[in-house]
Amino acid sequence: MFDAVRKLYAATDAARARGYGAGRFSFNVAGGRCETCQGEGFVSVELLFLPGNYAPCPTCHGDRYNSETLEITYRDKNIAEVLALSVDDAATFLADVPAAVRSLRTLREVGLGYLPLGQPATELSGGEAQRIKLATELQRAHRGHTLYLLDEPTSGLHPADTALLLRQLHRLVDAGGRVVATGTPADIAQADESVTAPYLARRLERT
Repeated sequence: MFDAVRKLYAATDAARARGYGAGRFSFNVAGGRCETCQGEGFVSVELLFLPGNYAPCPTCHGDRYNSETLEITYRDKNIAEVLALSVDDAATFLADVPAAVRSLRTLREVGLGYLPLGQPATELSGGEAQRIKLATELQRAHRGHTLYLLDEPTSGLHPADTALLLRQLHRLVDAGGRVVATGTPADIAQADESVTAPYLARRLERT
């Protein structure tokens, strides 16, 4: 999905006038990123007699890009401002970008509408990382005959988000896949297509 955003900015008149390609809008390579923090948005701070810590980059202030790159805007937002949008807000902002619409819709369907687009992978919880992988898998054209192993995918989720997640797991099963998930018995026992549901339901009745 980020490829679509980078190409969107590279296609603007201002970017084309400067000769900026899509690579200019990647914070993983030199050129458009902030070199002080190398696109991380933060720097390591060494403290005397104390463990090291991290602080916002003093050059880009967490934006991850250099000032020249941030001068390029699409609908009055630079790329750092778009990456700061939540998935829900980005779905509205990028509604006319077909290449991004499907990915954003799937992320919302697995309950990640609150997540910032630019959230570093190192700051994702285990459950969020699993749901991002699930969203990626849901976008594949052919998913049949695949076994999916999920470790407590409903852990810490609000009941409404759990319902969203289980709905997407049903999609994988309907497409011919098999899902093995650990989690709270109540969540799994309520899934109509679960092969363990009858067993877990009986166990719940005894507790």
